[in-house]
Amino acid sequence: MNPKNVVLGVSGGIAVYKALDVVSRLKKKGFNVDVIMTKSAEEFVTPLSFQSLSGNQVITNMFDEPKAFEIQHISLAKKADLMLIVPATANIIGKVASGIADDMLSTTIMAAFGRCPVVFAPAMNTNMYKNPILQDNIKKLIKYGYKFIEPSSGRLACGDTGEGKLQDTELIAEMVESMLYDKKDLAGKKVLVTAGPTIAPIDPVRFITNRSTGKMGYAIAKEARDRGAEVTLISGPSNIKAPFGVDFIKVSTNEEMLKQVLDRYDTSDIVIKSAAVADYKPKTYSDLKIKKSEENLNIEFVKDNDILKKLGEIKKSQILVGFAAESNDLIENAKGKLARKNLDYIVANDITSSDTGFASDENKVFILSKDNSILELNKMSKTDVARELFDLINR
Repeated sequence: MNPKNVVLGVSGGIAVYKALDVVSRLKKKGFNVDVIMTKSAEEFVTPLSFQSLSGNQVITNMFDEPKAFEIQHISLAKKADLMLIVPATANIIGKVASGIADDMLSTTIMAAFGRCPVVFAPAMNTNMYKNPILQDNIKKLIKYGYKFIEPSSGRLACGDTGEGKLQDTELIAEMVESMLYDKKDLAGKKVLVTAGPTIAPIDPVRFITNRSTGKMGYAIAKEARDRGAEVTLISGPSNIKAPFGVDFIKVSTNEEMLKQVLDRYDTSDIVIKSAAVADYKPKTYSDLKIKKSEENLNIEFVKDNDILKKLGEIKKSQILVGFAAESNDLIENAKGKLARKNLDYIVANDITSSDTGFASDENKVFILSKDNSILELNKMSKTDVARELFDLINR
């Protein structure tokens, strides 16, 4: 496949140095990147830095002699699958909102509009960002169809604290990747995903849980998002950053997850239960910390809610997908679970494998369907597993 082309516009602000990281991340994701710098941006970082990372000649002057017989701002606008301005200063936003095109960056933005998405990632002093003139300019551009990646809040280079800090560079690169994803076959669908472990409290200090990290569920939620779905991700405790563009709900216990899932189940088209939900909980919870003694501690456990079974019992038109983490008789156990819980698909993985499964970025699974077919997926990233799962569902 030919790589997608991103034209990166760099305007003059202290966050220019972070644009270098955006180029690096986009290149690692397989994009071709062409960079246009304003004269102000060159005061912060040299064009050579961007050239070294992008592997392409950096354009700084619209009157430079072109390398080929072409009008550069037009040819770049035609080449771009997406145009991204990082950082987007109040100046460049105001120029475009006013229809001013007096340098290479502003003319290319004007020429690109309507041909590809044009995305601004603002970064500036918080008072500048909150200025009603700037906010009116942003609203005006959004009305025309330009897109914005909202800045984050934090300590700014000037020493102020507030909105105006350039958004996380990995998030910017992820948003570009999502916008340029080829498959949008889940557009109009609602996908509900559960991820991570749940906990069963023993006392105010102690609880039992399992080894799930949530990596598989988060990868599934991102894939569904990138394919155009409206995604809800219900997650137990996890150290993974919540993905952008999804309705993210944090829970802790089996009971909390059950409630959140049931609240959304009827309106969901596809439900993927990849969470490792606690099957048992202590029969009694101690409001006070259980003190250590010389005696052994015996805790009686009782069965907790079987969320997946409950969903299978009340299923209507939803596609319901479960997971089976097994240490023996993988296919046989997965088949039994598929039937008992009225699932459409079940993803089975062997937890005894040393290089896949919990905490790993990769997985090796079998996807069993209710029509008795089995798809074997050899070792691959969890992102690729998610892609294969949705390909199968759509087929």
